[in-house]
Amino acid sequence: MNKGIYQNMTNEKLQKRKSFAVLVDPDKMNAESLSQLIELAESAKVDYFFVGGSLVVSDYLESCVENIKSNTDIPVILFPGSPSQLTRKADALLYLSLISGRNPELLIGQHVISAPFVKQSGLEVMSTGYMVVDGGAPTTVSYISNASPLPSDKSDIAMCTAMAGEMLGMKLIYMDAGSGARRPVSAELIQRVSQSINIPLIVGGGIVSPEQAYQSSKAGADIIVVGNAIEKDRSLIMDISNAVHSLNLASI
Repeated sequence: MNKGIYQNMTNEKLQKRKSFAVLVDPDKMNAESLSQLIELAESAKVDYFFVGGSLVVSDYLESCVENIKSNTDIPVILFPGSPSQLTRKADALLYLSLISGRNPELLIGQHVISAPFVKQSGLEVMSTGYMVVDGGAPTTVSYISNASPLPSDKSDIAMCTAMAGEMLGMKLIYMDAGSGARRPVSAELIQRVSQSINIPLIVGGGIVSPEQAYQSSKAGADIIVVGNAIEKDRSLIMDISNAVHSLNLASI
């Protein structure tokens, strides 16, 4: 399997360079809106498209991925909420294990179901320690996962959870406050986790402004993910991308 995307993520981390990913929910897209999003992402020099969601009730996932792949070279990474959210058309897969919860189905159970397809898919598989953090409001991911989120003010718990994920062999840690969160993952939490691991750290959920994206990146997030805010205001793509990538200029 191709290892290019993960290698790029680790190289960027070593160089202290920050990346920006736009989260695409296939249920909220049609051909026209997706075309506009791709054009904006190209202009803003977005680094990755993450495709998926806690619930995907339409059959647009594969078409969505094909559309993106046909119109841009920006890598497409699946961010699945269940084993059914898979397609060979993407470049890579975040193989999520919910290490912040104690639901065995999301730690390993659903992976057993999806393993044969994933093995044969040709996708670049990136094992990801997924940590849901309390964002101040119930979210789809916390409901679907049937697991309590990590307390936002308990940085030691988050730090130890991330460390355990890395030592168990996870290639990435993803801290997510969830779509529609009232507040993003705090800078303190990001900093503590970032300082405790050597693998790339992805942070998303509740980020609705360039300033929040900048502060999250500065605190130690290697990849910032924004979806819900961009669905409401497409102009944020350029502003958030500029805010995240501005830290790369300082590292030159």
